[in-house]
Amino acid sequence: MIISMKLHSSKQEIDQVCQRILDYGYKIHQIQGEERVVIAAVGVGDVTPCLDSLESMPQVDKAVRISAPYKFVSKEFRKEKTRIAVGGFEVGGDEFIVMAGPCSVESEKQIMDSAEAVAGAGGQVLRGGAFKPRTSPYDFQGLEEEGLKLLRKAGDATGLAVITEVMSDSDVGLVAQYADILQIGARNMQNFALLKALGRAGRPVMLKRGLSGTIKELLMSAEYVVAHGNNDVMLCERGIRTFETVTRNTCDIVAVPVLQEMTHLPVVLDPSHATGKRSLIAPLARAGVAIGADSIIVETHPCPEKAWSDGAQSLDFAQFRKMMAELKPYIELWKEHRGVAVGV
Repeated sequence: MIISMKLHSSKQEIDQVCQRILDYGYKIHQIQGEERVVIAAVGVGDVTPCLDSLESMPQVDKAVRISAPYKFVSKEFRKEKTRIAVGGFEVGGDEFIVMAGPCSVESEKQIMDSAEAVAGAGGQVLRGGAFKPRTSPYDFQGLEEEGLKLLRKAGDATGLAVITEVMSDSDVGLVAQYADILQIGARNMQNFALLKALGRAGRPVMLKRGLSGTIKELLMSAEYVVAHGNNDVMLCERGIRTFETVTRNTCDIVAVPVLQEMTHLPVVLDPSHATGKRSLIAPLARAGVAIGADSIIVETHPCPEKAWSDGAQSLDFAQFRKMMAELKPYIELWKEHRGVAVGV
């Protein structure tokens, strides 16, 4: 349910409504506007008695049921875009955000060189894996905490925020000590114990769409995180598994505007995993900006042919700089479309 309070309702009046909702066994979530408070109530069972009761309260302007199965992340719950503050910028705000770096942290020099390249080209976030979920148990699994330390050191040295993947609910606390954004990989989109733990992590979360996950399933997974206390969730389209084998995955590019219609959460596009081919990353990145993504996350490495993981889908630094330069006119149009003042 969405309960809209009357303009300038007092704290006492709001508290009375919240208590009424709690008496019916529902959980509450408030959005504080400049003039009006909106309350979301979620739970199980027939909401009609609670709705009728709330509508009879003089301080309630309107009470309606949310039709979407994902309550907190739906546009019905929140019309305006969620802006996620990370460092000195916002994902979902007035700037197009670029996250970039190697697939995995390999050494101090490798991650430091990568951070300098990302910052020098205008990126805002350094990516790098310290814990790596690999298809084969014999592949490189990551440097773990040592990788986290190196990633944090590189981010601090260059002024970049840090994003890295967390694979287990037992590792959330450790990864949160070092990372500004916690990434949920595609294979963990429906790891519900992990999603619940990230709801309590106190860090923004980037949730990647599963290999065969539907958009509804992606939104329901995001709902787990938000329902457990963390509103700062961004969604990532990274390609899905289809019958096509020319690319590593099939990029569902239309998922970007579809998600923008269905949810208030920021949307990120991952051209590296969506294609698996270095030559396709820059074209897809441009398409991501043009179609309305809030951010992209790409892989770049000082020497992709020697990368310990995902070298074939990593840009070298010259290619990354070229991509960033090519994105500039697209980002200017992106800003104009969103009504952001350009050239001020």
